[in-house]
Amino acid sequence: MDLEFSDPSFVQDPYPALARLREQEALGFHEPSGRWLAVSHAAVDAVLRDRRLGRFWRDEEPAAVFEPFNLLHRHQMMENEPPVHTRLRALVAKAFARGHVERLRATVVAEATALVDAAGPDFDLLTDLAEPLAVTVIAELLGVPAEERDRLRPWSAAMVRMYEVSRTPEVEAAALEACRDFALYMRELAARKAAEPGDDLISHLVSVRDGSDRLSAEELVASAILLLNAGHEASVNGLGNGMVALLEHPRELARLRADRELVPTAVEEMLRYDSPSQLFVRTAAADVEIGGVTVPQGAEVAALLGAANRDPAVFADPDRFDAGRVPNTHMSFGAGLHFCLGAPLARIEMQAALTALLDHAPRLELAAEPVRSPGFVLRGYESVRLDVM
Repeated sequence: MDLEFSDPSFVQDPYPALARLREQEALGFHEPSGRWLAVSHAAVDAVLRDRRLGRFWRDEEPAAVFEPFNLLHRHQMMENEPPVHTRLRALVAKAFARGHVERLRATVVAEATALVDAAGPDFDLLTDLAEPLAVTVIAELLGVPAEERDRLRPWSAAMVRMYEVSRTPEVEAAALEACRDFALYMRELAARKAAEPGDDLISHLVSVRDGSDRLSAEELVASAILLLNAGHEASVNGLGNGMVALLEHPRELARLRADRELVPTAVEEMLRYDSPSQLFVRTAAADVEIGGVTVPQGAEVAALLGAANRDPAVFADPDRFDAGRVPNTHMSFGAGLHFCLGAPLARIEMQAALTALLDHAPRLELAAEPVRSPGFVLRGYESVRLDVM
């Protein structure tokens, strides 16, 4: 398979190249990365659901240098398989199930409306709406005090750049520093919540028990940081990518202005059309056959979510944004055992932000050419300036 993940033209618009790849084969070997690539909807779905293909954490090397990063990932549910994954996800899911997500809906709607109302006639969708909304929501969920929230987004942004296919020593150094600072802060916050619990996720995670089981200190910190990072990136990049796509399809914007009941389906289309997460990696624990191709034991398979989301075998006219697309079986939150635990929260945020823009922005147009972020794995923009008056 011929594909250069770091090519600026590919990063800017990967979908034509992914379509050509998908036409050649649903799954094939990519020499430059040493991985198998799954590009059809069926192949990606199979990769994410087959339990012989899993997440088996291996420390970044040299391990001593990358210890702050490795420590946070060894204990994450996303980097483990059953029985470790089962235990971690069950404990965290119980805290989620206590109503933390749904109780935030009114707060999310109010915050999104306030942010749009406070914005000027020309503002940046990301820095003035998407990012502060995501920080407020995830901080409320976790129980981070208002006066301490300004550090969360920079930490998260530095850490997740480690997931790109190509990265510089400067990116790695910034990520390691963020890992250290982020972990230290979460340990201190967990200690405070243990002493004075509140009605928030960290307070419940501190005290969660299943029989004699509970999250260790390392697991609690890793789980909280995973939720924060994933929550930020999914909602911020999902909204940025989706709004640019919507504005490039003015007829669909007019449909939404005329019918607010389309907002939930429009958000799903935002996630499908330009997925904020483009690549998940799995490792074969045994020889695995997918679509007639055998992936050997020990090999890595990259499931390309964005390619799956544009598969014409599943989506009619896949390169067109359709605000009323039903059904919409996109893969942007993954599938199977590792399906995104925070998906309901990301959906609430994106729906609230989109509704606030439709209700409170008389005009909604791009004020400048959007500036694309340089990464591919976590796909988003650095700037999306809007003209709303």
